[in-house]
Amino acid sequence: MYDASKPDMRGLEAEAYQQSGYFTAAQARSHGVTRQLVSHHLRRGRFTRVRRGLYRIQGFPSSESDEMREGWMAVGTDDAILSHESALALLDLSDNIPTAVHVLVSRRHRGLRPPPGVVVHTHSDGDAIATVWRDGLPLTTPARTLVDVVGEIQPEQATMAVRQALSRGLVTERQLEAEAKRRRKQDVLRAVHPVDAAQ
Repeated sequence: MYDASKPDMRGLEAEAYQQSGYFTAAQARSHGVTRQLVSHHLRRGRFTRVRRGLYRIQGFPSSESDEMREGWMAVGTDDAILSHESALALLDLSDNIPTAVHVLVSRRHRGLRPPPGVVVHTHSDGDAIATVWRDGLPLTTPARTLVDVVGEIQPEQATMAVRQALSRGLVTERQLEAEAKRRRKQDVLRAVHPVDAAQ
């Protein structure tokens, strides 16, 4: 049984293992692991410091999604999810490597200072944002992701992403059209029917 008066290093590492070896300073505190104890293990080589307030267990295998996980965890809010070009890449709907990690948070966090390399987008506090998971990371659904990026990436890339999503069954035309209508972004329909929209 966990004694709250003692640091729960095993519990912290178990949580980190579910997050590809990463943990935040806040997660360390929740396990009774103080900043001084984290610093001690940094010096001993048990942990490595990734960026401000974010650490990783030494020797944990790296993966292609590490940069996105680091940016997502560095934001530090429980409701943050990956979005826009980051979600598009994790859905394997783009060959482009995002130049930044895109994260979506509720508007109550609009004063949040974005960590380096992270772009923070906001949504209305009352919005229930549906999510899907890839590589242990939460991200916006394919329909929302496509609506988010149309107008922000090259038209040919948007059309290709929409076609791939439709052909792979990640989204239906009806879902995409409903999301575009709900978000008042009808220009996404040009990516669904580029020829019709041009006429």
